[in-house]
Amino acid sequence: MARDRHEAGPARSSVSIRDVAALAGVSVGAVSNTINHPEMVRRHTRAAVEKAISELGFVPNQQARVLTGASSQVIGLIVLDIMSPFFMEAASAVERAANEAGHVMILCDSENSRDREAQLLQMLSAQRVRGVLLTPATAEAPLLREWLGEQRLPLVFLDYRDGSDTCSVSADHVAGAKLAVRHLLDLGHDRIAFVGGPTLLHQFAQRSQGARAALVEAGLDPARSLIEESVAAIGIRDGMLAAERLLARGMPGAVFCGNDMLAFGVYRGLAQAGVRVPEDVALVGYDDITFAADWIVPLTSVRQPIYEIGYRAANLLLEHSAGDESHVHQNVVLPPSLVVRASSDPAAR
Repeated sequence: MARDRHEAGPARSSVSIRDVAALAGVSVGAVSNTINHPEMVRRHTRAAVEKAISELGFVPNQQARVLTGASSQVIGLIVLDIMSPFFMEAASAVERAANEAGHVMILCDSENSRDREAQLLQMLSAQRVRGVLLTPATAEAPLLREWLGEQRLPLVFLDYRDGSDTCSVSADHVAGAKLAVRHLLDLGHDRIAFVGGPTLLHQFAQRSQGARAALVEAGLDPARSLIEESVAAIGIRDGMLAAERLLARGMPGAVFCGNDMLAFGVYRGLAQAGVRVPEDVALVGYDDITFAADWIVPLTSVRQPIYEIGYRAANLLLEHSAGDESHVHQNVVLPPSLVVRASSDPAAR
């Protein structure tokens, strides 16, 4: 009895480019060009090779493809905190964009460390990835651009606004902070605390800048009306620590947090001290992650278009890394919005 073609041929794990060439009736070079440079191959030849690849289950060696000059099908994403819901949603968008383009994504965590970030960039460069999406651990982006220029590794900044010589996608954090503080001022609060993460992170620096600007525009002196509390990281435990410090200093009637996780921590810290939200303290977060609406007291938050930030950044990287001479670097800045819930305004219930 005749054997099935798959049974008669080599095992899928050992299928070689020569097997594909033999089945398609073409040269090894024609198979290589079909995989790496399909625009150079005639349509009927390409169709025969693609049919043979499908029948044999042949999987091209990606590193070998890169050595031939073909574009890598891997992009890197380096984030500050892999546990952050913000970066998880952004990574989901990047993965979708990569998948639509026939690529895969490598997700890396710099742990908000400049040394770790440099190590990851070296590793991704050694792996010959197509390009990197990066949220920098510090604001020293010029040093990053110099390094990446030497490595010839395409880069797009995610959630970081940079100059015209590098692509970036971010939200307007100054405007977002203004929305939050104006909301609290409209509710009658004239002393507001801002809980921010590490001061070297530009996102928190910009949100602090926006909070101060909103107070000045309202005719208030930030030195008297704004209490700033910075913590070392951006999670719930750090928010609880900030609440403890604010209670010791004298808790104001409103707290604006630099992200939602810090706001959740502040809520827990206040609850443990018997302070009620929003009856005693109005609370506002930033990012409007999925959990914000379902928090114990639904959290008022500045909504970033997180998914759009990740998706557009990934597509900019794919475009930039394609080597198209017509590509123009873009600094995309998306507008935030305020979502009012019960944590700041009891009427929102």
